Amino acid sequence: MTPHRNGSNGVSEFLLNCFVRSPSWQHWLSLPLSLLFLLAMGANTILLIPIRLEVSLHQPMYYLLSLLSLLDIVLCLTVIPKVLAIFWFDFRSISFYACFLQMYIMNCFLAMESCTFMVMAYDRYVAICHPLRYPSIITDQFVVKAAIFILARNALLTVSIPILSARLKYCGSNIIENCICANMSVSPLSCDDVTINRLLQFAGGWTLLGSDLILIFLSYSLILRAVLRLKAEGAVAKALSTCGSHFILILFFSTILLVFVLTHVAKKKVSPDVPVLLNVLHHVIPAALNPIVYGVRTQEIKQGIQRILNKGWQ
Repeated sequence: MTPHRNGSNGVSEFLLNCFVRSPSWQHWLSLPLSLLFLLAMGANTILLIPIRLEVSLHQPMYYLLSLLSLLDIVLCLTVIPKVLAIFWFDFRSISFYACFLQMYIMNCFLAMESCTFMVMAYDRYVAICHPLRYPSIITDQFVVKAAIFILARNALLTVSIPILSARLKYCGSNIIENCICANMSVSPLSCDDVTINRLLQFAGGWTLLGSDLILIFLSYSLILRAVLRLKAEGAVAKALSTCGSHFILILFFSTILLVFVLTHVAKKKVSPDVPVLLNVLHHVIPAALNPIVYGVRTQEIKQGIQRILNKGWQ
């Protein structure tokens, strides 16, 4: 297809070409992906309602959880509707500026999620290792400062990648072999040297996500050491249950991300469509499972939802 030109910039729009070597994947993925999207939107909304309405849930831990749900919702809305439009209606075109806006939101909010997990790990560390000091350390003011830090750090440190990519000259094909505007799929279409762009993507990703994962690992190492020193009967199980949900969420987040990275590293041994599939799933599976895990494992949230339902039926 002939690229739509946009003056000196090259193209005015891109075409997202999902699953180049396995086009049949679109047919059997469309329904499960639609259900996962609806589940993610519904479950996160159901989680946010009791945290907003129930006074008993107005606590720092639940404020952080509501922030995570909001980030999940934004990520899902940024990626999945466009992917479904491609699957269902073959709406493959995306404007030049919309593509780089999507790239920025994906990079920024993914880093925000990682940073939120790090803050939540610190919250659990203080709750278990310094329980008497928890009310004075993890306050509403702490949550506000943490939220500002999460927003500012990631909004500023991820903005350079889409800006650099948008400033490249796109004079050749406008077909992106991906379902989304990922930097590593868009920048190779440029006629310019993209070495700096690739290095910045690599350095930024490992600096932001890597530092968060290191601090999360450190927090849980200290938690585990503190828990193993507890001698009271049932104290270990009780302590671990308080951070079990959070640990499960981190596993969802990091496992899919790790598999995605490994498939990119070993891309010569796997189909090029596999990283594309994992990239799409990474924006919806954690978002769908996060509120379910917390809703099932957290008694206070289940009770809050039940009270709201009881009020609705009265």
